[in-house]
Amino acid sequence: MAARRADAAAVETKVGRGLAPRQVYAVAGCYFVASFAALGLPPYLTEILPELGDEAARWAGLLYIVPTIFGAVGAPLWGRLADRFGRKRLLLRAQLGLAAAFLLAGWADSLVTFAAALVLQGVLGGTFSASNGYLGAALEGGALSRALTLMQGSARAALVFAPIVVGALTPWLSPHRQYALMALLPLAAAVMLAALPEPPRIGAAGPSGSSGSSGSSQGRAAAEGEAAGPVEAVEAAEGDSAGRAPAASLRALYALEFAFVFSTVISFPYLIALIKERIPGAGPMVSGVLFALPHMCYLVAAIAVHSLFRSRPRLGIVLGFGCIALGLAGHGVADSLTAFIAVRLVLGAGLTMGLVCLSVLAADCAKGRAPGGLFGSIEFFSKAGAVAAGVAAAAGNDWFGPAAPVLTGTAAALAAVLAVAGPGLLPRLLPRLPRSLRNRRSHRCPR
Repeated sequence: MAARRADAAAVETKVGRGLAPRQVYAVAGCYFVASFAALGLPPYLTEILPELGDEAARWAGLLYIVPTIFGAVGAPLWGRLADRFGRKRLLLRAQLGLAAAFLLAGWADSLVTFAAALVLQGVLGGTFSASNGYLGAALEGGALSRALTLMQGSARAALVFAPIVVGALTPWLSPHRQYALMALLPLAAAVMLAALPEPPRIGAAGPSGSSGSSGSSQGRAAAEGEAAGPVEAVEAAEGDSAGRAPAASLRALYALEFAFVFSTVISFPYLIALIKERIPGAGPMVSGVLFALPHMCYLVAAIAVHSLFRSRPRLGIVLGFGCIALGLAGHGVADSLTAFIAVRLVLGAGLTMGLVCLSVLAADCAKGRAPGGLFGSIEFFSKAGAVAAGVAAAAGNDWFGPAAPVLTGTAAALAAVLAVAGPGLLPRLLPRLPRSLRNRRSHRCPR
């Protein structure tokens, strides 16, 4: 689903000083606390559903992806509404929507009511894309890509720590009732966000301003062309002659987002089963640490990776997908704790490079675009990749066992490497995909 187009005169330009670093950290912190229930409680569905009448937890697999499905459907709409009515207002809406859904889930007394709460969580939530849209309205370029990298760090941190906290609370409060307790977290986040400023209101560029911008862009394109070579010069001139980059830039970003999420998430659902099969006697603590290891890699290395690949995201994406393919393939043959640690670290390197470089590409494409619509569309393709990964993982596990999902993810990651780096086959199928990623700097994307 492409982001909404608009007239060139309505292209947004950043004004003012943007957000202070402490305000960016506040947005990331609010997302971290609000995502605790969304990321920490789904692994406990097999314990929650028997309390609601599903003794065998047969609906756990479907209910696991219900919020993702409805979140994908709602994200583009909420993004466009944020562009129209204000990013801060819609970010507050997302936090309050999560709180309402968690309260309903925590007090649900039937499977139908609980499922309805998960639907509402998907429809009314969307805190990640709403937070990114808020940041995208006030920041651009390197500042925005660093902020998006920080946001991904918040997501990884929640993914690591939330299940641990939920497990620690379980002896005193069941995971089912913890939904109601966790509703306090997005409420607290909404209170903190209320103190933040509304991102600068966007002014329309006048004709003279537009032409001036176009002229200076053409000058930059010519200068970059002299340094980059004839092919890049033609591409830069083509993109900037209209004040925007080819539409293939967005198509490439959406395709890479889908492929990245698919190839990484597909290993999540049955990883614990694979570890128990390959390492008999491995306890829950060992399995949990191995599950969290790639996300810990991101928390440790993301900022350094951003500095290294800020000017060459295409290289980082190729290396990232290559490490993902290598790491997932290693899962298929790992049969000891040492081997699993090694392949999880390789997967973590790929996860880190991929997430960081996708943030760089998204920040580049946010120039001259309505950020709510852009990040809403990115969220749609991200969640679509997660849903596809869940379905593929379930099917592969049923037919071939717990090693099948990681091998499917390996194939998807290798296909992505060919799509970005392959000079022959993929350009004939998607002729402008490599072109859109060849420039080290993205020009302004079309509305």
